[in-house]
Amino acid sequence: MTQDSRIALDEIATFFKRLQWAAIAFFALWVLWLLAPVLTPFAVAALLGWMGDPLADRLEARGLSRNTAVILVFAMMLLVTLISLLVLLPMIERQVVTLIESMPKYRAWIMGTLVPTIESRFHINIAGYLDQDHLFELVRAHWGQAGDFASQVLTYVGKSGFAVLAMVANVVLIPVLTFFFLRDWDLFVERAESLVPRNHVQTVHNLAAESSQMLREFLRGQLSVMLILAVLYAVGLRVVGLELGILIGLLGGLFTFVPYLGPATIIVLGSIAALVQFGDWQHLVGVAAVFGIGQVIESYWLTPKLVGNRIGLHPVAVIFAVMAGGQLFGFLGMLIALPVAAVANVLLRYARARYTASKLYGGDTFHERPVIILEDDGLTDRNDEVS
Repeated sequence: MTQDSRIALDEIATFFKRLQWAAIAFFALWVLWLLAPVLTPFAVAALLGWMGDPLADRLEARGLSRNTAVILVFAMMLLVTLISLLVLLPMIERQVVTLIESMPKYRAWIMGTLVPTIESRFHINIAGYLDQDHLFELVRAHWGQAGDFASQVLTYVGKSGFAVLAMVANVVLIPVLTFFFLRDWDLFVERAESLVPRNHVQTVHNLAAESSQMLREFLRGQLSVMLILAVLYAVGLRVVGLELGILIGLLGGLFTFVPYLGPATIIVLGSIAALVQFGDWQHLVGVAAVFGIGQVIESYWLTPKLVGNRIGLHPVAVIFAVMAGGQLFGFLGMLIALPVAAVANVLLRYARARYTASKLYGGDTFHERPVIILEDDGLTDRNDEVS
């Protein structure tokens, strides 16, 4: 067999091997898509266990047993969750009741102010479509479709009892799974590492450490920013006088996780609430002032100090990751979107470093250059073999 034949056979074998791995990857994604509703509590518990593991490791390093350290961390997590629920649930309940009682005012403002303004500005007829007689005629003309929709609604209501039971089961299951993930996290990591080919262990370990460190710092910082902004917006809108200020502020702080959505929530919902409740420009200025103060504090203090550029993703990439994850895998996809994006970002940076150090990139002037990877004590240079 000639040298060229051997090279051709090696290339064919490599191609089929890569094709096999691609098929395995697609099969894994298909299974993940099918099991997304079942895997959600496991993903939440794994995320909580991963975030609590460093504290458990520190307590263990101070002489406590692993079980004692895990119990202390788990008890602290439960205590924080319980206090948060005891504080937030009554406020949210009162705000929801206020929203329900205010619905007639919002409807009157929409039909009496918003719709006429849009009609006069854009010369379109909206009120005619919202007229009760028109809606009745529309329903009567499409009675068959309405019947099908009603049957679908009744079917959904019949299934909703099982959905509620499943949700309750997931809520009860998350603390149990979190405890086991927290207790055995190091064991899971060791078993996963034992499956990595021996000649790639160090590289995989460094990439995993970089991904874990970057993502953990980002999530902790982002959660801190969300909490601080939620309190700031809620207090500020209540000082302005909005009845729904706490609810709008909490939503704005929560949506801060998606770039630009949190500020848009504050300015849009806050302005609508101010117009419906007061109908003057002074309270609109108050909402704008709360929004502006929140943006200044977030942009010049909270984000630089608590988040920085730890995840290394552009806001557009973050929005795309969250939306794509939700579209593909529902709530589970939104939950794991940023971890997956962070790991992908680390792998892409490593692939770029490998590429720029390769002969394909360097051409005739090629000479071996170091590939930067993360060691346990920081960034160091390591001369990987470059083929």
